[in-house]
Amino acid sequence: METIERFFQESKNSFFLFGPRGTGKTYWAKQFYPECFWINLLDASTFQLLYAKPERLYDLVASHPQSNPIIIDEIQKAPALLETVQWLMGDFPKKQFIMTGSSARKLRRKGVNLLGGRASSKRMHPYMAAELGKYFDFEQALDVGLLPVIWSAQNPKEALHGYLHLYLQEEVQLEGLVRHLDAFYRFLEVMSFSQASVLNISNVARECLIERKTVDAYIQILEDLLIAFQLNVFNKKAKRELVSHPKFFYFDAGVFKAIRPRELLDTPELMNGPALETLIGQHLRAWCDYSQGNHKLYYWQTRSKMEIDFIVHGESGLYAFEVKNSTKVKPEHLKALKIFGEDYPMSQRFLLYRGNQRDHHEGIFCIPCEEFLRKLVPDKLVQL
Repeated sequence: METIERFFQESKNSFFLFGPRGTGKTYWAKQFYPECFWINLLDASTFQLLYAKPERLYDLVASHPQSNPIIIDEIQKAPALLETVQWLMGDFPKKQFIMTGSSARKLRRKGVNLLGGRASSKRMHPYMAAELGKYFDFEQALDVGLLPVIWSAQNPKEALHGYLHLYLQEEVQLEGLVRHLDAFYRFLEVMSFSQASVLNISNVARECLIERKTVDAYIQILEDLLIAFQLNVFNKKAKRELVSHPKFFYFDAGVFKAIRPRELLDTPELMNGPALETLIGQHLRAWCDYSQGNHKLYYWQTRSKMEIDFIVHGESGLYAFEVKNSTKVKPEHLKALKIFGEDYPMSQRFLLYRGNQRDHHEGIFCIPCEEFLRKLVPDKLVQL
C-alpha cells in the first residue's frame, strides 16, 4: 500500500503531539520533518543519558545549531526534560520543539509545567476513511478498526491482540500503574460491555468485584493512556431534564472488539452495533481535532431516555447524528432527532444507517454510514 497522506496539520510553533501507540505519530513526523534533530526516548542509551541528567538535552540541542525542528519522541518517558525544553525555548527562540507522546499519565501525575503555554497540544487519531481513499474497506474497519499499525499488518486480528498486550505489558505492568493485574484485566472486559453506553460506575464495580473508587482510578488510567475517552452530555441552553453521566468508548472499533469477550449467545448485531457507533464516533472525534472552529463532541439524552448518539458543536454550527445498525430507516429512528430539532431549530440533523440510499424526512437527512465516512474530511462535516 502506498504512503497515506494524513489530514493532521502541524503547527508552526512548538507543540505536543499526543496519540495512542500505532496511530502513526513517529512515521508522520519523520516523513514531514526529514531534516529534524530526532531524540528517541525509546532508545535505551538515549533514555539513560537524558533521564540521569536532563540538562544534557541542552548540550545536545546547542551542538546542532542548524537543526530545526527538535523532536523528542515519547516525552512521557522522561517528563523532567520539559524543564530543560523551557530553558531552551528561551535561549533559542527560533527553534521549534515537537514532543510526541502516547501517554499523558506521567505528565499529569507529576504536575509538570507544560512549558507555560509556549506549546500547544495536538492529537493524532487512527486513519479516517477519506485518508485511506480507495483502500478503505468498511467491513474491515468495523472488524479490526483503523489503527495504521494494525491496518498494514499481515494478520490484523493477531496484530490487535499483540498491540493490546504491548500496551498492558509496557504501559500498565512495567510502570506499576495497578497493583492487581487480574482485577484490571477483568475491568477491561467489563468496560467493553459499556462501550458506547452511559456509564454506571456502581454496576461496573459490582461486576469487577472492586471498589467504586478503584473503577474511577482505572478509567483515569485508560484515558491517560489514550485508549479510552468519555463523552459528556450536551446541555447548553437545555430545555429538558437531561442525564448527567458520560458515555464510555474505547478509542477504536478494532480495539473494542479485541477486548470484548465473545460469548455463546452473542450475535453479529450485538457486536456490530457498538462497533458501528465507535467507528462513527472516532471519525467525528478526529474531525473535531483536525478541523478549524474549536468543535467539541458530545451526546444527548433526556431523563425519559430519548437519546442522540453524537452532537458536534462549534463555530461552524450545531450537528446531531443518530447511528443505526439497520438497512432501513424506521419512524422510531427519527423520533429523538425530531425532538432535538424542536429544542434546537438551528441544528442540522442526520441519521446514519447501513442502507444504500440517501433520504430526507422532515428536515432530517438519512445518509448511508459508509458514504458519510468516505466523504468526511476536515472543515466539511457533511456534504449534502
